[in-house]
Amino acid sequence: MPASMFNYTKTVLEKMSFDPILFCKEVEKALKTLLPYELEQLIDWLYNYTTGKPELQVCLTAVENKK
Repeated sequence: MPASMFNYTKTVLEKMSFDPILFCKEVEKALKTLLPYELEQLIDWLYNYTTGKPELQVCLTAVENKK
C-alpha cells in the first residue's frame, strides 16, 4: 500500500524545519492538498511538533484559519 499523503507531508515538513519560511510554505501547501481527515491529523501533529520550537509556531496562524 502506498504511503499516505499525510506521512509524506510530515516527512517534508520535518526536513524543512531548519528554515521557518520554507516550513510555513510547506504547511500552506499541505493545507490546500490534504483531505479533510488528513488535515485533522496534520493539525494535531503540527501542534505537537512545534512545541518547544517557537520559530516554527508562527506557521500555526495558517492552521488556525482552517479550524
